[in-house]
Amino acid sequence: MSAYRTIVVGTDGSSTSFAAVERAAGVAADSGATLVVVSAYTPASREDTAAAEDALKDEAHLVTGWTPAEEALREAADRAAAVGAKNVTTHAEDGAPVDVLRKAVTTHHADLLVVGNRGLNTLSGRLLGSVPSDATRRAGVDVLVVHTT
Repeated sequence: MSAYRTIVVGTDGSSTSFAAVERAAGVAADSGATLVVVSAYTPASREDTAAAEDALKDEAHLVTGWTPAEEALREAADRAAAVGAKNVTTHAEDGAPVDVLRKAVTTHHADLLVVGNRGLNTLSGRLLGSVPSDATRRAGVDVLVVHTT
């Protein structure tokens, strides 16, 4: 089997997701693959933004200009580079995590999806489904589940 060419990994800014990013970066570095780091988010409503601007008054400029997803992606890219990944791209996209991951796999013609195991062994994960479980079933490519918890 040839080395992976494009690897997709998701992050939500949590320490467990960064562990998955670092593992994906290691695989990308070892195989010379492109690493695509994605973060799913739901944009704030206009009402939420207005309420934040009212609460922050003179500091309202902090409400615009970046999202937590973009901040998580900056951190993830830095961590991936520190592990040795050479070609790293990042994308923040509105949507459910599994849908965003699947779309990234398709859009970037990825041949590996990396996810953390967080949620696999929880009661809510067993009853409602979890990102790693759903991604594994629906990815359509190889999936590496990283032990992050």
